[in-house]
Amino acid sequence: MLSIDAGFGLGEALVSGLVNADIYKVCNGKVIDKKISTKKLAVYALKDGGTKEQAIEPERQNRQALTDEQILQLEGMGRKIEAHFGHPQDIEWCLVDDTFYIVQSRPITTLYPIPAANDQENHVYVSVGHNQMMTDAIKPLGLSFFLLTTPAPMSKAGGRLFVDITHNLASPVSRKTIIDAWGQSDPLIKDALMTIVEREDFIKSSPDGKKEPSHSNGNKGMPGSYLAQFANDPTIVPDLIKSSQISIEALKQNIQTKSGADLFDFILADIQQLKQILFDPQSLGVIMAAMDASAWINEKMNKWLGEKNVADTLSQSVPNNITSEMGLALLDVADVIRPYPEVIDYLQHIKDDNFLDELVKFAGGQETQDAIYAYLNKYGMRCVGEIDITRTRWREQPTTLVPMILSNIKNFAPNASMRKFEQGRQAALKKEQKLLDQLQQLPDGKRKAEETKRMIDLIRNFIGYREYPKYGMINRYFVYKQALLKEAELLVQVGVIQEKEDIYYLTFEEFREVVRTNTLDYQIISKRKEEHKLYEKLTPPRVITSDGETLSGEYKRENLPAEAIVGLPVSSGAIEGRARVILNMEDADLEDGDILVTSFTDPSWTPLFVSIKGLVTEVGGLMTHGAVIAREYGLPAVVGVENATKLIQDGQRIRVHGTEGYVEIL
Repeated sequence: MLSIDAGFGLGEALVSGLVNADIYKVCNGKVIDKKISTKKLAVYALKDGGTKEQAIEPERQNRQALTDEQILQLEGMGRKIEAHFGHPQDIEWCLVDDTFYIVQSRPITTLYPIPAANDQENHVYVSVGHNQMMTDAIKPLGLSFFLLTTPAPMSKAGGRLFVDITHNLASPVSRKTIIDAWGQSDPLIKDALMTIVEREDFIKSSPDGKKEPSHSNGNKGMPGSYLAQFANDPTIVPDLIKSSQISIEALKQNIQTKSGADLFDFILADIQQLKQILFDPQSLGVIMAAMDASAWINEKMNKWLGEKNVADTLSQSVPNNITSEMGLALLDVADVIRPYPEVIDYLQHIKDDNFLDELVKFAGGQETQDAIYAYLNKYGMRCVGEIDITRTRWREQPTTLVPMILSNIKNFAPNASMRKFEQGRQAALKKEQKLLDQLQQLPDGKRKAEETKRMIDLIRNFIGYREYPKYGMINRYFVYKQALLKEAELLVQVGVIQEKEDIYYLTFEEFREVVRTNTLDYQIISKRKEEHKLYEKLTPPRVITSDGETLSGEYKRENLPAEAIVGLPVSSGAIEGRARVILNMEDADLEDGDILVTSFTDPSWTPLFVSIKGLVTEVGGLMTHGAVIAREYGLPAVVGVENATKLIQDGQRIRVHGTEGYVEIL
């Protein structure tokens, strides 16, 4: 993929931002895209030195600066220069009397690396991080654990994972399914994929309609309706949860006796069990039935009653949502500590993670310690970026929770968790009753009300479980991690590695080999640490092709205010407030009524959700974690807002339109 910027006159007009360039994109000797800008001015050289600005005559302003033949001629020159240097180049050129001159060429160092393929065919890769709400670079051990857990064909690039969906796009049978599935997860990915498919020549169509596994996560993207298959049995979800818990307790017991090569074999075997749980048909069916019921409710209520996104209100305070319960449970921890001023004062000044041992010196210290330990026992395996097994967990660094606990003490009255949950439950019940009453008045109202009631019950019984499979996975990851760190300590003792965290820069198989042989070329660790620092600075694209083109996608929406910052509506309502642009959860200093603006949120951010009135994220889709919890807490939310953390300044007043999907700066 080659991109050419062109304008009239000297390049100074483009460099200084005086005019916008035409942008031409060329692939395999064809011009595949053109953006023709209006070029009102040009800068020309004066004979005696210096330059002058000159208006371009109106009939030339919207004309292509280069003809198609010239574009392809320039492409040929660019390819030769790139081949000569063996690296992508940033080339400056000029055109004088129909002759091209190359002014300079320098290597491009900011390109996102292309995922590796085993053939010379064209490939299309989709970012797993955008689907998983975690676009940070992942260390090698984290990448290999995720690869062991997923059935989808994935490649590594720039410390991230990308799923290869070329075969799905090639098959007419699976193309629509896969594009719609990714659209559920992130509409910008869908638009980017549509752009590639519309070119027609990039992907060869396969006549056989073969399908391949296609998703980074079994929770989404499965075709067909599950509504007919599921009896609305409220015991299904508690039974699935209980079965998962029993399995995790057995893992904790059995792993204690394992070490050395046995431990690695044991973990590999247990990952097979984890995969069975993650992709269990009943578990997936529950999630899909709830999603289908939500889609049905939204479609029918809009059609029958003219109401948009009704399922958002109906999803508030549902039972069995492990992630939203985690946010409310931290409010309960605040309630335990609130009566003890000495403990509160102590917590405001702690510096290290031994603070829990010191607590017992103070009045209320034992109660505080018990409450925090109880919380950590249930949720301590969570952290920001939790799909990377190498990330520091709350259990390993409980100081992470302290600012949130103190914020809850400051911002809330006692029993806030119960009040918040009940408030949401009542809002949902009230909405349900109102809808059913309105439907009864319509022609064929009795049938419509009965169907709607069944769908609402499905949502209420099943939608909370959406968060549980990942919780089970992260639980298991933490058990594996604790066992592997014991092996790392032994390697430190015999001088094979310098610190136990060095193992994070090895793949699972490499780590296994080091434990077997008790030897390691330490240069590998040093090299990987340097690579990881480089990867951390990169921004992963939503979609990347094998020729290096990165696509972000666009929202094709009209009738929005001119200054609107556009995203995806995932939780209804409109709210005004102070924007808090927060990139690290530890830096959160929120006050009641603030709107959280961040790049992405995973389940670990949930305790902050109790303090905010709205949510804006750069990454996300209708069923990603932030969207699910925003609906359950009744927070207006817009996700998938490109560059939200740059376009919105910390402290600005903004209005979040959660029903229409845009943000206004006030």
